[in-house]
Amino acid sequence: MSAYTTEEISYTTRSTSYTTTQSTSYATEETQESTPLLTGSNATPRYDGEHDERSAVEVASLAPNASDSRSPKPTKGKSTRWPSVIAVIVLSLITAAIIVFAFFVPAAVEEYAKEAAMLEPTNLSLQSITTAGIRARIQANFRLDGQRVNNEHVRRVGRLTGWLVGKLESEETRIDIYLPEYDNILLGSAVVPPQSIRVTDGSNTPVDFVADLMPGDADGIRTIANEWLQGRLDKVRFMGKADVQLKTGILPLGTHTIVDSMTFEASKLPKLPEYNITRLNFEEKPIPGHAGQAMGVEVSLTAFNEYPVSVDVPELGFEVLVPGCSPYDPYILIAAAKTSPVAVRSHAEVVADVHGLVKELPAALTNACPDSTSSPLDIFFAKYLDGESATIFVRGQKDREAGAPDTPDWLADILSSITVPVAFPGRSFDNLIRSFSLTDAHFTLPDPDDPDADLKVSGTIQVLAALPSEMNFSLNVSNVRANADVYYKKKELGKLDLSKWQAANSTQLPAGEDAEAMLRIQSRIEDAPLNVTDADVLTDVIEALLFGGEDVILTVVALVDVKVQTILGQLVVKGVPAEGKIPLKPLPRDTFKSLEPQASDIQVIESTSSSLLIKASVSISNPTPYSAHIPYISIHVLSNGTIVGEATAKNLDITTGNNTNLAVTALWNPSMGGALGPQRARDLLSQYISGYNTSVTLRTYRGSIPSQPLLGEALSKINFTVLAPRLNLPGGNEDDKTHFIRDAVFHVFSSTATFTLVSPLRHNTLYIDHVNATALYNHTEPMGRIAYDLPFAAPPGSSQTPKLPVDWSLDSVGYQKLKEALGGKMKLDARATVGVRVGEWTETVWYVGKGIGASVRI
Repeated sequence: MSAYTTEEISYTTRSTSYTTTQSTSYATEETQESTPLLTGSNATPRYDGEHDERSAVEVASLAPNASDSRSPKPTKGKSTRWPSVIAVIVLSLITAAIIVFAFFVPAAVEEYAKEAAMLEPTNLSLQSITTAGIRARIQANFRLDGQRVNNEHVRRVGRLTGWLVGKLESEETRIDIYLPEYDNILLGSAVVPPQSIRVTDGSNTPVDFVADLMPGDADGIRTIANEWLQGRLDKVRFMGKADVQLKTGILPLGTHTIVDSMTFEASKLPKLPEYNITRLNFEEKPIPGHAGQAMGVEVSLTAFNEYPVSVDVPELGFEVLVPGCSPYDPYILIAAAKTSPVAVRSHAEVVADVHGLVKELPAALTNACPDSTSSPLDIFFAKYLDGESATIFVRGQKDREAGAPDTPDWLADILSSITVPVAFPGRSFDNLIRSFSLTDAHFTLPDPDDPDADLKVSGTIQVLAALPSEMNFSLNVSNVRANADVYYKKKELGKLDLSKWQAANSTQLPAGEDAEAMLRIQSRIEDAPLNVTDADVLTDVIEALLFGGEDVILTVVALVDVKVQTILGQLVVKGVPAEGKIPLKPLPRDTFKSLEPQASDIQVIESTSSSLLIKASVSISNPTPYSAHIPYISIHVLSNGTIVGEATAKNLDITTGNNTNLAVTALWNPSMGGALGPQRARDLLSQYISGYNTSVTLRTYRGSIPSQPLLGEALSKINFTVLAPRLNLPGGNEDDKTHFIRDAVFHVFSSTATFTLVSPLRHNTLYIDHVNATALYNHTEPMGRIAYDLPFAAPPGSSQTPKLPVDWSLDSVGYQKLKEALGGKMKLDARATVGVRVGEWTETVWYVGKGIGASVRI
């Protein structure tokens, strides 16, 4: 009897083709081993339960032949066992089918569904916000696209399964969304109504249903939202879980638990849209339920919704906060705000109107920060006024009654736990100041005892500023201060320090049909230091004032701090940029002639053989619009370019118009001018006592103003030429007040003459040491000569000289006119060389007198 080997069944688990093979062979047995088996084989039943009918003799006769492997012979009369073959094939197919449909097909279909499914949202409309959540209408297109499946075998199985099933239907399903990395916090749930979709490859199914979306754990929502807003969220994984009841036609497919997760990079999550503030308005508004007023704020925002989402947002209440002193400080609540209903439409502009009310400013907002002079409000305004975006924070208002009473509790809880940073775009105030002027200017030179002192400026500042259109409330400027840079022709002249608060007042000018709203501010500044930083620029300014003939325009660039009184109380706005012009009126071209200096009460307080220290009272007329206070100044006095002395003044107050009795000290010291000094000084003094219109040049030097050497150096480049102070001698008429010799008496027969002298010194005696003079008639005709070498005194006031001998010019026309005037009067001129002495100082001067009234006696 022949034996069958083990049947071999092979199948491929990921292929739709299966192969079953059966190989039969005859086995050769060793004689000693096969004989016992074969002899007992007649007792062995066949597969059909019957015994083999062959005789033992037949089997025995076949055995030797079967064991001869060298000359095998086929068995005659052998037939194929087809029932066995068919049984094995059927068994193999059943086994393969069980394996394929139980294990491979579901896995393949699941993989196919994941890769081929395409859901294209077309619109998401939030129909209403309910007390439990949001009712949303979801519209999308669903289809299976087999081309998206990479595995060819999975694609074939999936397409075949979809073709066989045709359509799947689901019952109402609840989908829960969890955050696995956050302790599986429930983010939210959605109840999806029954759906029917076609699963044939390429078939499109429009999906349109209304679902109820319910928020989950508010803490979880707050946590992930805040991490996203603060930029700490790199990625987030959402896990969805649902028990789906499926059926196809009337055939139920059971309930399937579907769990899937999706991971999103933070950069792929939806972002806050960019927005523009199209309207910003501040105005005073009444506080609801109270008698007081508050600051109302109205803001209109526009943004483009790039997502296929539509929703009608009801009124929502918010709180507006600003940062504290440091990033670690709690935010400061400054206002409550409420939005009007907002209609959000997909792929369209969205307009939102926000209404806020600021009732008062908390102390934490206006108090200075630790180790600083700035408050959180100052920090906020600094960014805003610089044109930078200042950050404010917005969060939902938990107190619905105070904000929007119709807001559901769940939404209020979520919004109140999320703080959203909002960039509040700044605006530039560079062109806010329309005009800036300084009038009634008053200058104070530095005190010589204070080496750090600056030139000080006083005056009335007048500013005309444009009010931004969004500021529709009353305000009053009470104080101003600033640090300003002063320029002339784009070159820095110096720095004007107005760091001390200066009193101010303001007047609002309402907008007209063709005029913008303006604010006129006026402030009187007192002794504001002006630190001159460039002497050359100051020289240019002074030259322009003296000789330019046009207004000198100084440019002021400043950051101004303003104290403003508003409905919220007093605010300090720091760092408002201001740029203006200070026009300086030029000095009249005849300024120095118009000074008309006059000297009186002249007193010699010290003398040497070559110098005099003189104190006098000087009166001048100031034709300029400027005034000045001079604590100390020293100026060189020059004649024809040579220094002959020095004038010093202390605590002078020069006002506009007439200035009288100014105390001036002068040092008459010709040696300061070198070798030419004595002669130049002698000529100057001679011209002066002769009544000439004498001018001197005043020039500063580096040490003129000890505390401001740059100022003295700058002024030294300009020569100030003025008329010498006129003598204002007592007695006589106006013409006589400048004449040192008031009148004379000639005695013809005694050949003598006496003169009336009026000394300019009221406290010192002037001595005449010698006289050599000639009397003239008609300016040229000599009448007589006086030579006298004995000294005599000219005490203060009017005095008579001793009788001076006269040597008559008997042949001259002048002498004949003298005789004709005997017993009367005549006008004479005189030329003389006179030696004078005061204290230890002596000098020889020449004198020319004209129109001297002379009486002629016998």
